Amino acid sequence: MSSRIEQIIEEIEEYIDRDCKYQPLSTTKIIVNKEHLDELLRELRMKTPDEIKRYQKIISNRDAILADAQAKADALLEEAQVQTNELVSEHEIMQQAYAQANEIVTQATAQAQEILDNATLDANAIRTGAIQYTDDLLANAESIIGHTLDSYTTKYDGLINSLQECYDVVRTNRAELEIPTENTGAYVQEDGMA
Repeated sequence: MSSRIEQIIEEIEEYIDRDCKYQPLSTTKIIVNKEHLDELLRELRMKTPDEIKRYQKIISNRDAILADAQAKADALLEEAQVQTNELVSEHEIMQQAYAQANEIVTQATAQAQEILDNATLDANAIRTGAIQYTDDLLANAESIIGHTLDSYTTKYDGLINSLQECYDVVRTNRAELEIPTENTGAYVQEDGMA
């Protein structure tokens, strides 16, 4: 079952692929509905902390797994110690008691170590997966936001260039309208300024 963040990213990808048109004379830049994209990004931003908390909770379970493994190991060792004490209480079977106690301690230690190793491997795998998944989600969001910024920067630059061209035309036209004064031969603009 996919998370809401994955669904939002799929909606953004579908929106870009299906609903956005290319800018004139461009095969890479598209025109987007800013309100619609902002709404999807706002929801993505709100859902991301919940996903991260969910994976942090999974990671925090590592400590519980390790504590449980340690408790089982301690119980096994304690049981081994009890059995050892019972065996050595009788003088006739002291040698057998030592042998059995050592075997139980060895088995308990090996079993406890295996539990701890497995718990550590599981916890590390969960942690790595959670970090990778979160990084993938943030990378997708970063890419979408970057493309959107590039698109708006290009539009803004085009507007500035158009305004500059209009400004230059107006100044040129005003310069062509300058007329000479009668007394000095100097030119006066139509608005009366020298």
